[in-house]
Amino acid sequence: MHTLAPTQLLRTAMKKLLLLSLLVLSGARLAHAAPSEASRPEYITRVESCEAILQEFMANPATAIPPSVLQGARALVIVNQFKAGFFFGIKDGYGVILVKKADGRWSLPVLLAAGELSLGLQVGANAIETVMVITDDQTARLLFNQRFNVGVDAKAVAGPKLAEAEKYNRAMITAPVLVYTKAKGLYAGATVKAGWLQRSDDINFILYQTNYTMPELLYSDWVQPIPEVAPLMHYVQRIAP
Repeated sequence: MHTLAPTQLLRTAMKKLLLLSLLVLSGARLAHAAPSEASRPEYITRVESCEAILQEFMANPATAIPPSVLQGARALVIVNQFKAGFFFGIKDGYGVILVKKADGRWSLPVLLAAGELSLGLQVGANAIETVMVITDDQTARLLFNQRFNVGVDAKAVAGPKLAEAEKYNRAMITAPVLVYTKAKGLYAGATVKAGWLQRSDDINFILYQTNYTMPELLYSDWVQPIPEVAPLMHYVQRIAP
């Protein structure tokens, strides 16, 4: 398991806090704003905050994903959802997806929209952080069809955590989507519905300054990583070789 130094944990937590503050201050408008209304630095910060979320999950045995699960991953989705209860109770958020290519390398992180995610006992939480491990290539490609409903379009179960290693078996991790969250009350193998994910080509056009869409960004080598997304790519390659 890869652990983070206290200074690294503080730095990653500050990244998430900064972006969450910006999202809350702007309310639901930011989540639904046209890409031209938002800045490229904001999209870079979204990728960085997803990196911070994954690092925090892996640093804590109570939430860490077992190496055996990561070794079988064909895609990873990291979601940061926020609540804006004082804005009509709207929930919204964003995420990134990375896929593992045929040669074992991980792809660029591609930004997604995410919403309606509510798992376990998270009443009163301002943010809901989730990591999804996709175990086959076909499920990741369902996102090409715009909106993908996790647990409806593909079976999703709560994934076993590192601290539960002695309690799970291979049969438990054969679902197309394994969902990891910090919510209490979820047990490994429980079937879950984890909201929806949706491709955001317009946002990725701005982030990568290209006209290539989600399939090309994930599965081709036509677009080179920008420096800001390289740390997330390297971290995923290290924990899920």
